[in-house]
Amino acid sequence: MTAKPTTSVSTHVLDTAAGRPAEGVAVELSARSGADGPWSACGASATDADGRCTDLPAPPAGTTHVRLRFDVAQRTAFFPEVAVAFAVAPGEHHHVPLLLSPFGYSVYRGS
Repeated sequence: MTAKPTTSVSTHVLDTAAGRPAEGVAVELSARSGADGPWSACGASATDADGRCTDLPAPPAGTTHVRLRFDVAQRTAFFPEVAVAFAVAPGEHHHVPLLLSPFGYSVYRGS
């Protein structure tokens, strides 16, 4: 019996106003199956000194969408949190960085 490929997710946060990685940002990973399914929390972590969060748990089998919720209240008074939802495919790694500034943010699919 062959195991199904595992989906994996990682992220990093860059503080563009300070020009450096954002250390200590709490990140929660939630997953769902189907566009209308309920979100289920899978686990959490925090960014390291390089702003990276590489130890998030793998989403459960059958996951079609993942949501990363970043607690950025200590970094910006305007955004208490940033939530990013995206589609995932089995067996693929998804790296989704957050570029944060005081009054804006940007995300993209990295490598």
